[in-house]
Amino acid sequence: MTMPSLEETTVEQAFTDIDNEISLTDKAASEVRKIMDANKIPEKYGLRVGVKGGGCSGLSYSLGFDGEARDADKIIRKDGIQIFIDPKSLFYLSGTELDFTDGLNGRGFVFNNPNATKTCGCGSSFGA
Repeated sequence: MTMPSLEETTVEQAFTDIDNEISLTDKAASEVRKIMDANKIPEKYGLRVGVKGGGCSGLSYSLGFDGEARDADKIIRKDGIQIFIDPKSLFYLSGTELDFTDGLNGRGFVFNNPNATKTCGCGSSFGA
């Protein structure tokens, strides 16, 4: 079997198994549902998970809700929740687990990202 060259590989082909590599813990899924209920966000909306430039370590995570996916987005369904991720962010988020904590060190979503080579103290930015 001949492997396609990099030029022949589409974004979708490059990330065909990525949905098996991004996980959402039960606690995170529960919190997303609570936020959606409390803010009357329709079930058809998706959780947009992304990465953007900035932060003290070079890149920072972003979370929000979108009414629909964008053309190049990867759509992942986990525990009844749609997750929208753009291709650039997907590159940095492969293998990431999205969790939620409400412990002594604070309350909020936590990205357990194996691609992060450095992180900051606040936990919202990283370097790859």
